[in-house]
Amino acid sequence: MYEKFGQFIDGKWQKSSSGETYEVLNPATEEIIGKASKADNKDIELALKSAEKGLEIWKNTSPWERAKIIRKISELIRKNVDILSKWLTLEVGKPLTEGAGEVGGAADIFEWNSEETKRIYGETLQSRFPNTRIHVYYQPVGVVAALVPWNFPIILASRKISTALAAGCSVIVKPDVITPGSVMQLVEICKEAGVPPGVINLLSGDPAYISDKLLSSDIIKKVSITGSTRVGKLILKKAADKVQRVTMELSGHSPFIVFDDVDIDKVTDMAITAKFRNNGQVCISPGRFYIHESKKTDFTKLMLEKTKKLKIGNGMDKETILGPLTTKKRLEEIESLVETTKKEGANVLCGGKRPAGFNKGYFYEPTIFDNVKDNYTIMKQEPFGPLVPILTFKNFDEIVERANNNELGLASYIYTNDMKKANKASELMESGTVAVNTPVVAVAEAPFGGIKQTGYGREGGSMAIKDYLNVKYTHLGVHYE
Repeated sequence: MYEKFGQFIDGKWQKSSSGETYEVLNPATEEIIGKASKADNKDIELALKSAEKGLEIWKNTSPWERAKIIRKISELIRKNVDILSKWLTLEVGKPLTEGAGEVGGAADIFEWNSEETKRIYGETLQSRFPNTRIHVYYQPVGVVAALVPWNFPIILASRKISTALAAGCSVIVKPDVITPGSVMQLVEICKEAGVPPGVINLLSGDPAYISDKLLSSDIIKKVSITGSTRVGKLILKKAADKVQRVTMELSGHSPFIVFDDVDIDKVTDMAITAKFRNNGQVCISPGRFYIHESKKTDFTKLMLEKTKKLKIGNGMDKETILGPLTTKKRLEEIESLVETTKKEGANVLCGGKRPAGFNKGYFYEPTIFDNVKDNYTIMKQEPFGPLVPILTFKNFDEIVERANNNELGLASYIYTNDMKKANKASELMESGTVAVNTPVVAVAEAPFGGIKQTGYGREGGSMAIKDYLNVKYTHLGVHYE
């Protein structure tokens, strides 16, 4: 499946200079999907030179022309939803319907940034001197390294590529070895839409090796990474050597807070949606469920009933709700965390094992825990999978303090019919995003990102493009004859 792709350099797909490849597995069957091209140092150098050349073309392309091409990408993404969704199911394991949702979100992001291209506003300031003017304006930061993870490869690549294009930057995209085809197909669409050669480049292969080589180059001026906090810290240290600008969206461990004045049936529906999207392999997935003590019994009962109805299977099956975990490593880490949680004293109410009847694939049952305490490992370590630890709380001040007692700060979920309480809680949450009475957090038109050790910078909304622009001011003398 990867034969028509490879490394994308200077507007062309090509094999790596070494001819090396690596195997990509289907997580539902453990079968080899195909062999993808593996970049070597020569490929990286060629991509850097290509991006440098592409930058000169693209930054001098008018905003209106850039906008037309970016919008065309959006249109072609929607036209190719079936192809892109299939790639996501084969590589990530998510159901086709979820894949289609991700593809639609990617199209929205390109559409949004097609408009942002034309909204890069400068300003003129009154000078303290009568014969001068102060002009403030923005210029593209330069060549961008876009480091894309495996859990949402199309939508996360789209955030980085579309914003770079809108700002007038060229970009080198590095997909994960787990999901190269999804991003390759997206880049092919960008090519079809008319992005000039060199403006977008793709390097497939060893993530650590490629990232290290890119960040060692004087050509790279900005890095955008979505990944774990551990990897983000390594990237940040490396970027410091070249004083490269960095946008980081890293790990999350979101609290899900349910107050005592809600419709539990509706809230559990939203909990199911938020928690089990992509089988919990989502940075904004709720990982700490705090339920008011008066609602805990009802919440737990309904969560169990609804969770047990979720159909596990191959994402190609239209009835599947939960596909496999994406990698064997992820499966083993989830198994280990479940065992640790049990040893620390929690009770498993459902799940806690691989499902019966699945001899192949990285499948794991959605798992709900009771009798969990704040100091348990699962409350500190991001449970990047289908795990639901349920705890209780008594009052507002208590839960705000407990929810904020974590080094990560990406998203928070709050459920209450008291809007005064909702507003106050949302303001007090130490997170970059807050969802109140909805399971939806990330949308194209809003700034997305975290605080604390979740990183900094924003993707989405009108603020994102500023991270891809340099601010310049000119103090202009006006000479009168």
